Amino acid sequence: MDKQRAYLEAPTGDRNRPVAPSRTDRFVRFASQLIGGPLGAHAVDPPRRRFWSPFYVTMAVAIGVLALAWLQKSPCVDGGWTDNIQYSSGCYSDVRALWGAERFHEGAVPYKDHPVEYPVLTGWFMGLWGQIAFQAETIFGVNGGALFFNLNAIVLGALALLTITMIYLMRTRYRRDGEASRPWDAMMLVATPVMIVTAYVNWDLLAVAGVVAFFFFWQREKHVTSGLFLGLAVTAKFYPLLFAGPMLVLALRREGFSQVRLRHTLTTLTVAAFTWTLVNGPVAWLWPESWMRFFELNSERYIDWGTLWYVLKEVTPVEQFHDVEWVNTAYFVVFALCCLGIAALAYFAPRRPELAQLCFLVVAAFVLTGKVWSQQYVLWLLPLLVLARPRWTLFVFWQVCELVYFFAFYGKMLQVSTDAERGISEATFLAAAGLRWVALAVVCGFVVRDVLSNSYRATGKGGSEPTPTDAETPSETPPDADSKAKV
Repeated sequence: MDKQRAYLEAPTGDRNRPVAPSRTDRFVRFASQLIGGPLGAHAVDPPRRRFWSPFYVTMAVAIGVLALAWLQKSPCVDGGWTDNIQYSSGCYSDVRALWGAERFHEGAVPYKDHPVEYPVLTGWFMGLWGQIAFQAETIFGVNGGALFFNLNAIVLGALALLTITMIYLMRTRYRRDGEASRPWDAMMLVATPVMIVTAYVNWDLLAVAGVVAFFFFWQREKHVTSGLFLGLAVTAKFYPLLFAGPMLVLALRREGFSQVRLRHTLTTLTVAAFTWTLVNGPVAWLWPESWMRFFELNSERYIDWGTLWYVLKEVTPVEQFHDVEWVNTAYFVVFALCCLGIAALAYFAPRRPELAQLCFLVVAAFVLTGKVWSQQYVLWLLPLLVLARPRWTLFVFWQVCELVYFFAFYGKMLQVSTDAERGISEATFLAAAGLRWVALAVVCGFVVRDVLSNSYRATGKGGSEPTPTDAETPSETPPDADSKAKV
C-alpha cells in the first residue's frame, strides 16, 4: 500500500508523458474512485488507445455539455414565456429576448435601424442571424425567434469547440520546453454544470473564442496574429482590453528587460488597436449615436443584481450606494487600486508571472468591483483560470458557488416578478451573492500566492521544475525565449 501511494504521489518524470490528474490532484483522485480509481503502478502510461484519446474524450464531453446547454434553454426557445417560465426553469436567454427588443423581428439592421447595446462585432454577429431568421420567417412562416436562437446556439457552440481545441493544443503540443503535457486541462472548460446553464445566455462565447485565440498565437510568438484576435475580441466584448496593462507591465519589468520583448508587445497591441478601429470606424462614422449607445448604457446603468455594490446597498444604511454617479466613481477608484496592486505584483514578483495569471486577476478584479456582474461573466474567467491555475479542487469549489448563485438569481427574479409567494427571500439571495464574491476572491488569492511562489510555471505542480529568473536571462535573448508561451 505504501509503495502504491508513493507511486501515485510521485511527479511524472518524463515530460513527454501526459500528466495524469488522478495522480496530481486530490479531487480528481477522489472522484476517480467512481470509475475504478486513480492511475495505478502497473497501468500503461500513456495508455494505448485506438480512438478514445484525451482529445476525443474531451470533445465528446464538450458536445454533450453544449447539447445539454441547448436543452436547458429549450423551454424558452419558442418565446412563449407564460407563468414566468424563464425564471422558474432558469431558461432565460438574452439571445431569445433580444429578438424582439432589438427589433430583429422587424428586419432591423443593427446600428443603422436601431441602436444596439453591444460592441460592434457582437452587434453584427447577432444582426447576421437576425436577418436570416427574419427572411426565413417572412418567406417560410417559421418561428423567427426560435430560428434566431438556434442559429446563434449552433455557431456559438462551434466556437466553444474551437476554443476547447485551442486550449488542448496549448497544454499538449504547443508548450514550453520542459513543460509537462497536460491534455486533461481542457476538460476543466467543459466538465462544469456552469457551462450548461450559461453558455447560451448571451454572446460571450464569441469574445471568449477571440481571447483564447489571442493566447494561442501569443504562445506561438505570432505577434501580429495574436494582435488581430485580441482586437477582434475587444470588438465583441470590452473586457479583453484589460489585457493591455499586464502585457505592458511584463514587457517593462526591470530585471530581464528586453527591447525585443517590448517591441513584440507593442506590435501586438498596435495590431489590436488597428483591428478595433477598422471594425468600429465605419459604424462610428455612419451611425455615431447608435455606436455610442454601448458606452452610454454602461455609464448610466444602475447597480446590477448580485454585485458587491448591490449587497452593500442592501445590508448597510449608506445612502451613497443608491447614487449611480457616486458608485461609478467609487468603482473606478477601487478597480484602479486593484490594477495598481496587480501591476506591482507583476513588476516586483521574484520571477516573471505568466500572462494568463495577470489577465485572470485583472478581469476578476473588474468583475469583483464592478456594478454589473451578469451570470455569464463566469465564461470570461474559465479559460483564463485553466491557463493560469489548472487545479481542480479550488476550481470545483468556485464553480459550485457560481451554480448556487445561478439558481438563487432566478429564484430572486421569480420572487420579484410574481405576487404569489414564489422564489427565494432577499436574505437568501444576498447570501448566495456574497458566497460567489468570496469564492472568486479566494481563487484570486491563490493565484497571487502562485505568482509569489512561482507555482504552476513549468509543471503545474507548485513550481517543482526550476525556471530561470529574469536576472539569469540575457537581455538580448528573444522576448519569449526565457519564458516561452507566457500564458
